Amino acid sequence: MDMIPADARFDAFAASCPSRRLLDTIGNKWASLVIVALGLEGRMRFSELSTRIAGVSQKMLTQTLRGLERDGLLIRTVTPSVPVRVDYELTPLGLSLLDPIRHLKEWAEAHMAEVDKAREEYDRDTA
Repeated sequence: MDMIPADARFDAFAASCPSRRLLDTIGNKWASLVIVALGLEGRMRFSELSTRIAGVSQKMLTQTLRGLERDGLLIRTVTPSVPVRVDYELTPLGLSLLDPIRHLKEWAEAHMAEVDKAREEYDRDTA
């Protein structure tokens, strides 16, 4: 695989730009919710994340956590005990995403009624 210089300039509007893959990751609802949960609540276990993020399957949460770990956005810490304890927490890079993603989450919560109304009107007008 080609190494990209650390000082390379990326342009997500370019079709070949690798930053698009990162946008896919952070644009995913489960990844965004994991980042917000860990950012606001700190270190969490898998079961705590699963409870906090209602509706996420075990498989999807596992995939999401692995992807975020691969991208350097979170750290998985295994503590040898009985039973084994596994914790997740954001890295400094992951923490740098917290405010933008938290603001998007809050915007969605604040404006969902307006979006629902617009969808209903659109569906009615285009039916």
